Amino acid sequence: MIRVFRLVSVAEAVSFLLLLLVAMPLKYGADAEVGVQLMGPIHGVLFMAYVGMVFLVREALRWDLKRTVLALAAAVLPVAPFLVERYWTRPANTTAAGAATAAR
Repeated sequence: MIRVFRLVSVAEAVSFLLLLLVAMPLKYGADAEVGVQLMGPIHGVLFMAYVGMVFLVREALRWDLKRTVLALAAAVLPVAPFLVERYWTRPANTTAAGAATAAR
C-alpha cells in the first residue's frame, strides 16, 4: 500500500508540473487546448488518488493529524508531493530512529 502511495505521489506531482509548465503555456501561448484537455483529466484522477491514498496510508505510516493535513495540503502545491514521498513515506518511529542513529 505504501509503495502504491509513493508511486501515486510522484505521478501526481509530475502531472501537476506538466499541466502547469507545458499544457497551460500551450493553451494560452499557442492557442492549443489539447494539452489541457489531455493532462487536466489525468491530473484530476491522480489528485483524487493521492488524496484517497493519504487516508489509506496514514495509519500504516503512523501519521498524526498534523502530518495528515500537511500531506493533504501538499496536493495543491506543485512539488510538495515529491517531498511527502521522499521524507514521509516511512513510519514516524522509523524516521525518528533513523535520525537518532545518523546523529551518533
